Amino acid sequence: MGQLRVGDKPPSLSVSQWLQGENCSLDDLLGRVVLLEVFQVNCPGCFLYSLPQAIDLYDRYAGQGLSVLGLATAFEDFDKNNLQNLSALLQSGQVVGETFKALSAQGQLQHGQWERRITFPVGMDELIKIHQPISEQDVDDYIRQHMPQFNQESTAFQQQLKQRVGEYLQQLEYRPETFSRFQLQGTPSHVVIDRQGIVRACRFGLFAELESLIQQLLSETAQL
Repeated sequence: MGQLRVGDKPPSLSVSQWLQGENCSLDDLLGRVVLLEVFQVNCPGCFLYSLPQAIDLYDRYAGQGLSVLGLATAFEDFDKNNLQNLSALLQSGQVVGETFKALSAQGQLQHGQWERRITFPVGMDELIKIHQPISEQDVDDYIRQHMPQFNQESTAFQQQLKQRVGEYLQQLEYRPETFSRFQLQGTPSHVVIDRQGIVRACRFGLFAELESLIQQLLSETAQL
């Protein structure tokens, strides 16, 4: 399976706790344009680029029919990308790890706290503890999802890559449920859903055309 495709109906969210805003599902938001902003607490790019963009979009377009949901996930650095640090971020702007270093270098901290505030609902992705050993099928599934050119590589390279992927998966403590369901590639990720509940974009990294897409979808008449 590849990444979530445009034209799909998205899977449901699996949120362990909503730390800001009321509990909601994507079905609750039918009739509105939805931006699902997926980030990690220890992700400098999320705080330098994507979260400020999402905050600005929410402030400008919420009254026109845009809902923004923040989903904090964790697929690495589990000691930093956790519920405690997410709560501190939302309550006081406290940041940690590489995010702290990057924002400090950019002069975006005031008294050690992020100068921006997330104003839209934010939940923590459900993290499933991994107990079972990693199987060969787990390795193959990961490679199929993240490395579409794998079969074009040499046999020796394929074997080395399988070994490295197996070692990587073995050291993971948790599986982020929503991140996995949406088959996302990393953070920041942006999922845009139209008024009918259909995915219109799923993008990893910078998304320069995000605002123009949202403007287009907001102008479309709901057909519910």
